[in-house]
Amino acid sequence: MTPPTKPVRPARSGGVMKASVGDVLLVHSRWVGHHNRVGEIIEVRGDDGSPPYVVRFEDGHEALCFPGPDAVIEPAKATAER
Repeated sequence: MTPPTKPVRPARSGGVMKASVGDVLLVHSRWVGHHNRVGEIIEVRGDDGSPPYVVRFEDGHEALCFPGPDAVIEPAKATAER
């Protein structure tokens, strides 16, 4: 007897998250009235730019992050042009 197979969920457009040191991680708030979290990626621990990332947030707090679907990576070049 073969085990039942799990349904395959199609990949989201955009594919796998990739980042470099100096890029900005923007985590959108899940609650109305709360601020987004913004931090600079100071270390990439995954292969080929993939998570996890060590991030230094605006308040100075550093954390190991596995960004979810509520997060966006802004390249360092785009951030510097603002």
